[in-house]
Amino acid sequence: MITPIVNAIPVFLALILLEAFVGWRGGRRIYRVQDAVTSLSLGMLSQIVAVFDKFFVVGIYILVWKYFRIVSLPPGSLLVWASALLLYDLCYYWSHRAGHEVNVLWAAHVVHHSSEDYNLSTALRQTASGFLIGWIFYMPLALLGVPPLVFIFVGLVDLLYQFWVHTELVPYVAWLDRVLVMPSNHRVHHGRNDWCLDRNYGGIFMFWDVLFGTYTPERPDDPVIYGTLTPLASYDPLWGNLKIYADIWRRLRFHDRFFDRLGVLFARPGWQSALEASKFPQADVQPPINRYDPPAHAGLKFYGMASLAFSTVLLVQFLVIGPQLALVYRIGFGGLIALRLWALSQIWTGRRPALVLEMLATSLPLGFMALGFWFVPLGTMARLVATLALGSAIMLQSRSWRAMPSADQADL
Repeated sequence: MITPIVNAIPVFLALILLEAFVGWRGGRRIYRVQDAVTSLSLGMLSQIVAVFDKFFVVGIYILVWKYFRIVSLPPGSLLVWASALLLYDLCYYWSHRAGHEVNVLWAAHVVHHSSEDYNLSTALRQTASGFLIGWIFYMPLALLGVPPLVFIFVGLVDLLYQFWVHTELVPYVAWLDRVLVMPSNHRVHHGRNDWCLDRNYGGIFMFWDVLFGTYTPERPDDPVIYGTLTPLASYDPLWGNLKIYADIWRRLRFHDRFFDRLGVLFARPGWQSALEASKFPQADVQPPINRYDPPAHAGLKFYGMASLAFSTVLLVQFLVIGPQLALVYRIGFGGLIALRLWALSQIWTGRRPALVLEMLATSLPLGFMALGFWFVPLGTMARLVATLALGSAIMLQSRSWRAMPSADQADL
């Protein structure tokens, strides 16, 4: 079954290319290759996990709606759909706000804020662990009787709307900025300037922020610096998802008192117990102005984009056929894509073993496709394309190997 996300992928990629072109024509460097590839890799990883978790989230919603709804709303009513979209966005506001103000929720949401650039690829930098707790905030819709189909649809609308606001090319529009989420007020949300922190949480409607006191307009005289107070400083999509969880686990083990452990989980990010403050006092955080941008050979950048393109092809196929595969094949297929994304993140910093791993994760699938042994039957034309792609990949890999720094130069 072709999902809406599968149909949206080529649109997303086309708009990203258009934004990069418009920026280039205007003399602006909107994209950095490694950062954009990392954003897309994180988005792909979130979609891989979604193949496994979507039935969990939707299943819980259906159970609550079926057995605990207060009223039954007609799915054919336009008023129900419009009200559901409004209420969904209100739930999103509080989910999003909690994601900034509760540490264990921030551990998931921080992924979206880890880029130090702001462009359409940043919109796709999504967490792979948000499903663990985030579903709780939408249960009021089930209790109010919003039918599951309506819930899924308005959730998709709310998600897709947020893609276009991640750009610096659209200026401030005064008469809309307090009503709808616009690129200007969402730029503020992604800032790490003091005046930007924990502001502008809306998904589609900005009047929630106006109502609850979290709205802040963009300041033309104080440019937004993007990212988090403590930068990720890595292109690794797995570490990007796990960094804050690892920190939480370390702090939970450090504490013996129950309420201190509760604070580690549920206090605001940056909170310290008295014991922590005495042993590891925090200095005032001064986020760096310079972005994380280790140098990479132009050949490696080209190879990285080609590798990501192949991963995108695999992802689309996985999203289409993954739900129908046996669990072991689903894990294997999704794991293969995740392995490629992780290996690519290591290539940027000159790790030759990672390039060997990525070479295998490219050559073996293409080789199997060329021979016709794949998850789905392949026709003659598809096998011919796979054969040509395999030859091209081998040439690109050999060039990339020569472009990588030697062992004494690599950051090992």
